[in-house]
Amino acid sequence: MTATAPRLGPATATPVRLLLVTATLLTLLGTVLSGTASAHAALTGSNPKDGAVLATAPKDVTLTFSEQVAMGNDSIRVLDPSSKRVDTGELQNLCSGNTIKYGVALHAGLPDGTYTVAWQAVSADSHPVAGAFTFSIGAPSSTAVELPEEEAGGGLVGTLYGIARYAAYAGFIVLVGGAAFLLACWPRGAGERPMQRLVVHGWLTLTAATLAMLLLRNPYTSSGELADALDLGGLKAVLETKTGAALVSRLLLLGAAALFVAVLFGAYAKRAVGGADADGVDAADAGEGAKETSDLTFGLAVGGTVVAAGIAATWALSEHASTGIQPTVAAPVDVLHLLAVAGWLGGLVAVLVALYRTPSVGRTAVLRFSRIAFVSVVVLALTGLYQSWRQVGSWSALTGTAYGQLLLVKVGLVVVLVGVAWISRRWTAQLAESAAPKTEAGAEAEAEGLASDVGEADAGADAGADAGADPESDPESDPESDVPAGSERAAQLARQKAAVATARRKRVRDADPARTGLRRSVLAEAGIAVVLLAVTTVLTSTEPGRTEEEAARANGGAQEAAAVPDRPVDFTLPFDTGGSTDGKGTVRLSIDPGRSGSNTLHVWVNRPDGRPLDIPEVKVAFTLTAEKIGPLPVVPDRIATGHWSANSIQIPLPGEWQIQITVRTSDIDQTTVDKNVKIG
Repeated sequence: MTATAPRLGPATATPVRLLLVTATLLTLLGTVLSGTASAHAALTGSNPKDGAVLATAPKDVTLTFSEQVAMGNDSIRVLDPSSKRVDTGELQNLCSGNTIKYGVALHAGLPDGTYTVAWQAVSADSHPVAGAFTFSIGAPSSTAVELPEEEAGGGLVGTLYGIARYAAYAGFIVLVGGAAFLLACWPRGAGERPMQRLVVHGWLTLTAATLAMLLLRNPYTSSGELADALDLGGLKAVLETKTGAALVSRLLLLGAAALFVAVLFGAYAKRAVGGADADGVDAADAGEGAKETSDLTFGLAVGGTVVAAGIAATWALSEHASTGIQPTVAAPVDVLHLLAVAGWLGGLVAVLVALYRTPSVGRTAVLRFSRIAFVSVVVLALTGLYQSWRQVGSWSALTGTAYGQLLLVKVGLVVVLVGVAWISRRWTAQLAESAAPKTEAGAEAEAEGLASDVGEADAGADAGADAGADPESDPESDPESDVPAGSERAAQLARQKAAVATARRKRVRDADPARTGLRRSVLAEAGIAVVLLAVTTVLTSTEPGRTEEEAARANGGAQEAAAVPDRPVDFTLPFDTGGSTDGKGTVRLSIDPGRSGSNTLHVWVNRPDGRPLDIPEVKVAFTLTAEKIGPLPVVPDRIATGHWSANSIQIPLPGEWQIQITVRTSDIDQTTVDKNVKIG
């Protein structure tokens, strides 16, 4: 039922089909590029840097993030090699302009060794982020620090929170889409019990999921235990956050939604069903009743739209659309996106229930939903393109990150969904051309042959019962008229009547082959939509590739440098000082173990024939251009002819270092040669 355009004449069919194809392609493009338009915060820098080896203890530790985060006094912890905390525990807000930086001061007099920095925060889009890194003072050492294996928002609490998020989306879609289908497509359906149950279950699911998210929010963001959900102090802290306020606002709006549902299935259902079934009613009374029904429909449509938009805004104003560029534009666009999804997928579920459980649904209702689905897909295409422009970083993230791989799965599901929707469109066209479903009178005529079905439905029926009769077809011969109420015979007749009614409805439902084919294709669409919604929910809690790549670029390729295996650095360079005597030769340099931290340096100077060359002086300098470090001078000691050495030289960071060697062969003759090497 995706984007099924209304059936038009030959003059307009081709343009509509072209518009349909264009909208579908735009939707696919928007899905490929934007996914769910999420943007988690990422650590883009720190001081000291990860793996740094410092000669002296720093005064503080600072962290820089890609976007605004929420942190507390315990959000940054610095632990010594014995796992004792060495920071003051007071968070420093160092944010300035577009720079998002936080830090903690360290105690004075820290001894040498390896220190661990563990941090956790909540992104502006409500998702928890956490991480850890190490730095060393003097020289690296062993450490007893054990970090939690679970990621932020993981474990049992994370699983339950994820389920609640999925249920909240599903409940919203069913509630809004189901109610919109009844108001816009099938007013008489408001009196059908299966449709009422569908919408009420959507409201209950969304309400229960919102309450669960409110209670689980504290342990979810603080990596706590499930029992922390009942911590009143933690709940109070959640209520003071943007996400907590959004969840409470959603609950209040759900109270208004409950009133909407009560009116929809109360006064509105009575008027819609009564007006359609009225015969012999005075024209003036009928006109007045129609006006009242029209006014009530208009009021429900306006009020329902306002409530639905308000509920959608609780996501838009607390999660993805509230961060990044143009948040004032992105928030209303996100609301439209959510409403379009609800109108499409929620209406699809409503059509499915109507086709399976209420045989009285007609072709007019299905065609009306076809138009709504078409408009919904157009809105999804436009909002998806905007989200793509706003959030996407590069196409390379599609295959290089977990987010991109999930996005490819989602694209595949959308392609399959569009294919099945095309089949539904063909069945809808046949349904529009076929005769209307059999009337109730025609169904009663078919019910004359239900005697065997009724007998099987009530194996304990009395042998003298007239199983072939329809108690509703002839009121004067109704066997219940002579049966005492509450007796076993009355219960038996009630079961027979229910069995006949059920069989009649099934006959009506299955009488139209186009209707049967449409039911099956819509069922397939709904199944794919459920999986698609699950993948989308996972995407909303996955760090997008754009943020990952930005963080990698901000780190200046330090991660790639850190991946260099530990091995000694050893190379030989020729030199020529221009001197007339012993001005030429080779210089060989060795650094062991060849990684950041403490190293041993050896330099050998030889004549062109390979014999050691005794010269007055050798100097070495290290420069890390990417991090603007250096040059760091080293003056080795002469230990033998042509051999110089220096112990415990400190290389503070991994990366691609430029090593400069200055060779002086006389008082006035010297030269400098250099080489770039990667140090892990």
